[in-house]
Amino acid sequence: MMKRSNGSDRPLEKLARRLQRAEAASDIAAPDLGLSTALSLRERVIESSANAMVISRAQGSGFVIEHVNPAFERITGYSAAEIVGKNCRFLQGGDHDQPALDEIRAALREQRPGNAILRNYRKDGSLFWNHLFVAPVFDQAGTATHFVASQYDITHSKVLESQLLYQATHDELTGLPNRSLLQDRLQHALAQAARSGERIWLAFLGLEGLKGISDNLGHAAADEVLKIVSARMAGVLRASDTIARWSGDEFTILMPGQGADTGPVAALERLLGAVSSPVSLGGQEYVVRSSMGVASYPEDGAEPALLLKCADIAARHAKADGRHHFRFHTPDMNARALARLRTEADLRQAIRRDEFVLHYQPQIDLSSGQVVGAEALVRWMAPGRGLVGPVEFIAIAEECGLIEEIGNWVLRTACRQSVAWRRSGLPPVRMAVNLSARQFVHKDLAGMIGAVLADSGLAGPDLELELTEGVVMRDVEHGISVLRELKALGVQIAIDDFGTGYSSLSYLKRFPIDVLKIDRSFVIDIGQGNGDDEAIVASIIALSHSLKLRVIAEGVETAAQLAYLGSQHCDEVQGYYFSRPLPAQAFEAFLRERTPARQGAG
Repeated sequence: MMKRSNGSDRPLEKLARRLQRAEAASDIAAPDLGLSTALSLRERVIESSANAMVISRAQGSGFVIEHVNPAFERITGYSAAEIVGKNCRFLQGGDHDQPALDEIRAALREQRPGNAILRNYRKDGSLFWNHLFVAPVFDQAGTATHFVASQYDITHSKVLESQLLYQATHDELTGLPNRSLLQDRLQHALAQAARSGERIWLAFLGLEGLKGISDNLGHAAADEVLKIVSARMAGVLRASDTIARWSGDEFTILMPGQGADTGPVAALERLLGAVSSPVSLGGQEYVVRSSMGVASYPEDGAEPALLLKCADIAARHAKADGRHHFRFHTPDMNARALARLRTEADLRQAIRRDEFVLHYQPQIDLSSGQVVGAEALVRWMAPGRGLVGPVEFIAIAEECGLIEEIGNWVLRTACRQSVAWRRSGLPPVRMAVNLSARQFVHKDLAGMIGAVLADSGLAGPDLELELTEGVVMRDVEHGISVLRELKALGVQIAIDDFGTGYSSLSYLKRFPIDVLKIDRSFVIDIGQGNGDDEAIVASIIALSHSLKLRVIAEGVETAAQLAYLGSQHCDEVQGYYFSRPLPAQAFEAFLRERTPARQGAG
């Protein structure tokens, strides 16, 4: 109930007292004496008011209206002739379920002043907000004979208040609830679920692909795609669900009233489908991908912060599984998340303490048996853990933004090592270094690599940069531009893990590349299965040669694999059949050992 405590209803009480004195002077109890004088006084008091004024009877049933001023007619659209003799409740239309009405009813019943904010409706049906003040008029015997009411039209203030509330609780770009409103609704949903025993799902969804659109077409285009995808997601949810924009490209979905199992996963699939449908923009179609994690009440916790944390953990695991997946949170996810946080903290220390080392895997020319290249592979010499392989920390380094710093260290160290070997009298070998996705989108990648070459003294053609299909294909036009800048330095470009991604021949022939690397997943089953992998390998080799590209097969471990690759005229191989990745000193020994065999080796 809204009441003013600043005394703003006192003028109305003064008016009531003046009317009371007028009643006494004209002897309202004897209507034949002085009634016109009393009415004249009422009119002089209220007719000029800018606020709607009403005088109603206090005696009898219904508190019927005796008089209204011109402002009442203007504000409500009703003429005095239409409403005199009626009860004011007609202004509420059918909207009688207003708790504030209880205060007005109590004031009338107890014959005292009162006020409340009500929803009222004009003659044309339009809503207006009315701050109503009522005060009784007493006769000489102390009996209330009339009530005088003043109606303040506060519609403009209410609209402004509603707009401000909307802005405070909704995202400006998408119009979706923001994190503040989501957390409020989550709190209410948890309270309701605690009473009803229902389950709640809370999903955390991240979008991928907006950055490429922004880089290619600008922020406005990316915002437009975001609005379209947001509207689609909202459109596939139930009215009882809430989807909120949590941050730039992250969303949180509250889904109360779930059953005892995970049957309604169709709703989650509809969300992913709404995201992945192509978006037409500027005559082209763009596809945005997503990964989603789901936490549930009460299994994963009863506090909003805990459920949000569990949903975030599940989303990270869904992303690690591959794009466009969802996963439910499980207890072991939390344990793995804690381990990940510890690894992240240790990685930051490792960068400062220079705990990384490089191992080098030889690349062998099949026609000569000569060592022609070395792939630099990072390892982490972690205190208390020993040598840690990249599988255990590279993905974490990518997620927490450390991969670029580690990758740049690998590049500098590998180039310097290659030059050191040459200066020690070893035969020259090409140095192959992997570039991460974060390095590839660096604003001046070519400038950075040029500086590394100049600092180390390594010639451009002696450096081979390896990129996965996914990195190059993320934004094809940008990728081609960057590759051309790199080629201008003289470096060689290899597409790593070829065959596992999604590049098409139409794009492949546009890339200024030198090498295709056959992924080990195709090599490992040569001679073991139904011949499919052999056919794939043969096709990749033929494709590479038709495009005048060199081809390297990874993961060669057996003589049978080596023989088949030789029969298909594969150019180079690397794998455990020849050597595991070796520390710099061991690689140097391996290279010296094989140097005499370079002549005529096969």
